[in-house]
Amino acid sequence: MKKMLPWLITILLSITLIVLAIFLLSDKLLGDNGKSQASANAAALPKLSADEIVAMTSEIAGIKTNLADPNYIAQMSFAFQLNDKKAKEEFEKIKNIKIKPIIIKTLADTKPELLNDSKGREQFNAKLVNLVNKSLTSGRLIQIEMTDVIVTEI
Repeated sequence: MKKMLPWLITILLSITLIVLAIFLLSDKLLGDNGKSQASANAAALPKLSADEIVAMTSEIAGIKTNLADPNYIAQMSFAFQLNDKKAKEEFEKIKNIKIKPIIIKTLADTKPELLNDSKGREQFNAKLVNLVNKSLTSGRLIQIEMTDVIVTEI
């Protein structure tokens, strides 16, 4: 039994380290939570008529700013779908003083390569949904769509 004790301790220690490593890296192995939350929000959207969509959607057009790479500039327009009309009214009041700066700051931290494909744009939209929802006091933002995108080198 005395000869097996070091082996048992070594095996238990290695199993503990493996479990600890899996626990710490599980968020990276399972994927991005913001992306999965955005896809869950999109799946949870009820079917709305065109009039209902228009009544709960707000637009911000003509945002122009530099990206993380100072040699690139982006010009974008967004459509924001909120969960009800009251949330849209609140959003309309704060969109120029709170929402637009959030978008500009997020774009300033974004690399131009991220906005070149649909996967990168979905990640950007998911990040924006999370940031904008933190600014809303009533209601919540359900979905963001980029209605106009131009990313060009200066």
